Amino acid sequence: MPAFRYEAVDPQGNSKKGVLTADSARAARSDLRAQQLVPVMVELIVNQSGDAKRGKSMFGEHLSTVELALFTRQLSSLLDAGLPLEQAFSALLEQAERVYIRDLVASIRSEILAGSALSDALKQHQHDFTDIYCALVASGEQIGQLARVLSRLADYIERRNALTQKVKLAFTYPAIVTVVAFAIVIFLLTYVVPQIVSVFANTKQKLPLLTVVMLAISDFVRAYGWLLAIVITAVVFACRYALKNPEVKMRWHTWLLDAPMYGKFERSLNTARFSSTLSITTGSGVPILKALQTSRETLSNVAMRAQVEDATNSVREGVSLARALSAHKHFPPMLIHMIRAGEVTGELPAMLERASSAQEQDLERRALTIAGLLEPLLILAMGVVVLLIVLAVLMPIIEINQLVR
Repeated sequence: MPAFRYEAVDPQGNSKKGVLTADSARAARSDLRAQQLVPVMVELIVNQSGDAKRGKSMFGEHLSTVELALFTRQLSSLLDAGLPLEQAFSALLEQAERVYIRDLVASIRSEILAGSALSDALKQHQHDFTDIYCALVASGEQIGQLARVLSRLADYIERRNALTQKVKLAFTYPAIVTVVAFAIVIFLLTYVVPQIVSVFANTKQKLPLLTVVMLAISDFVRAYGWLLAIVITAVVFACRYALKNPEVKMRWHTWLLDAPMYGKFERSLNTARFSSTLSITTGSGVPILKALQTSRETLSNVAMRAQVEDATNSVREGVSLARALSAHKHFPPMLIHMIRAGEVTGELPAMLERASSAQEQDLERRALTIAGLLEPLLILAMGVVVLLIVLAVLMPIIEINQLVR
């Protein structure tokens, strides 16, 4: 049954907006009149598949990760309280604040009323619900534990959001320091240095080497700064275009895994994603091969993604997961040992969850370590540059004072 967005006026003249389901727009207007409402606007809510989906995504309309976690948590709580799926979505529809979320919930509810399973209804909105999300919901429907699976899924999304937020906060301060440092240096080179040093240049005094070099840099930045900005932008776009080549991207991501200082962070980031996704998929009843395939898609590093693909093929041939992953050096030994223990004891999901928590803590620690090292290095670099600029300005003044004496 399709859903319609409406705007109507009650007998007191107050405007009301909402969403209802009906067989047609005429039936929707009739339902509004039966509620003593005068319909002003009745509009069909189109599913986000096909062209409609692409049109929405062009303007950035989608569920944020915070909204997705809240949606999943609320739906899990309503189902756990014993509400039928239709009534649960009706409650979500009443609680929705943003128009896009209200339309999304109404569209899913209409699909459910038409007889579709929840997982099939969610697949119609792939811009908001990933394949992993839909697969976990489908597994919950198959085993009859939809509320429990949704609760675990909400925990997973909330934990992932918290980890992402911590990593972003760790690098926020170094990013701000870098931007401010560049702004200050550019201001000094393009305005302060020429204004002050030009006074000494008019005296035909021989300027110190540092002052001459700084003046040359200042003249270059003022004359060709725009060209330098264009070159840097072109290099960035060229690198992004080169990374579209699978071979180039594979070599680059392989190098990142072994890069000094950053390599361990890259491995921890991808290992945390892999282990947490594998934990929730296996714990929700998804077969191990399907769980490995869905977990592989969460990896941002294509080199590690290829390694998981090789491990999946080995598991398909009868090799244990721990042994398949141990053939690749980029998976930490702790994760391998936890998986091996889980396979022996039959507690693989629980062991994966412990490994996931350990990897997330390790990732947070590494992020804080890198950020802690970057902060003093950036401040030191900025101090050195500003010191050189100040010396370039002060050295001619000092020489004039010596000549006067």
